[in-house]
Amino acid sequence: MGNSLIEKANIKLYPKKLFYPPEWLVLGVNNICNLHCKMCDVGVQYQDSNFYQNLVGTHPINMPRELIFKIIDEASQYFPKIKLGYAFTEPIIYPHLIESLQYANARNIYTSITTNGLTLKRSADALVEAGLNDLFISLDGPPAIHNEIRGHKQSFEKAVEGIEAILSKPSGPEVSVFCVITEWNIGHMLEFLNYFKRIPLKQVGFMHTNFTTDEMAAEHNLHFGNAYPATASNMEEIDIAKMDLAKLSFEIAEIKKGSYPFPVSFSPDLNGTEELNTFYHQPEKKIGKRCNDVFRALMIKSDGSIIPAHGRCYNLTVGNIYDNTLKEIWNSSHLSNFRNKLMKSGGLMPACTRCCSAF
Repeated sequence: MGNSLIEKANIKLYPKKLFYPPEWLVLGVNNICNLHCKMCDVGVQYQDSNFYQNLVGTHPINMPRELIFKIIDEASQYFPKIKLGYAFTEPIIYPHLIESLQYANARNIYTSITTNGLTLKRSADALVEAGLNDLFISLDGPPAIHNEIRGHKQSFEKAVEGIEAILSKPSGPEVSVFCVITEWNIGHMLEFLNYFKRIPLKQVGFMHTNFTTDEMAAEHNLHFGNAYPATASNMEEIDIAKMDLAKLSFEIAEIKKGSYPFPVSFSPDLNGTEELNTFYHQPEKKIGKRCNDVFRALMIKSDGSIIPAHGRCYNLTVGNIYDNTLKEIWNSSHLSNFRNKLMKSGGLMPACTRCCSAF
């Protein structure tokens, strides 16, 4: 969210109209993924969730070339300091990736990619030459653990080969690694960190599982279901009861005592079994103060439709870039009403409380 006092005052006092530009445009450039991750609704084909529909529920499968060029043109015109985040579903396999990065770079627009890294090595030269600024790799633990979670016996090794290929190039993007904490990798995070000590990463971040239970969705829909219906999400194969929180607490403490050649972060930053128990077993209790992303980002799907924040948000279309400009959509009536409702609800609705945007 914006750092300035003026922006914070804007959000608190008049959330219906933001007088500053967005920080991020999150791009859903395609609707396919090349892995089958256990903690992801797309990976397990849970089609009833908002998350699944936001990521793969639109057509065409790939964002058309003319559309992404239009997005970049409008970003340059209206929000020249904005950042483009190629995040969904697996952007490395997007057919117009390189030429769109080149186009953005020519207009001095910052670009980042979030990827599983499976095919990163073959694209390394082109990504560096295209001027990519930042690269975020999603990994889930040391090799055997990661490969089991992702459903591909060589996915970790291929991602590391890609990271090394990128870092071997002069003037390439900085590389960060992020790991989602799940029942399958608790007890293996120290090993994971130690593996990367030899690689000059920008940072390593651990993210606590984002989830919406049936109970959370039901409570939310009692109050907000007419306008912003919620669904369960990321719960098909994850079993919160199987997470060893005592072991997780110990491992987090050990990591924080350690020394690494890169910054290590946790989101949210929880300490001790009591805080972990609250996060995982009492999701009705808010951890964050308010949604951050709805006040700093828009997500654009492959058909030009736009939702608030990012893929985990409600399947709420707030505009379409084929019909309106980015500047108009940033303060559209649908988005303004949603922001206002959020703030009147204390910053987070019941289905928002375990979403990464809250932290």
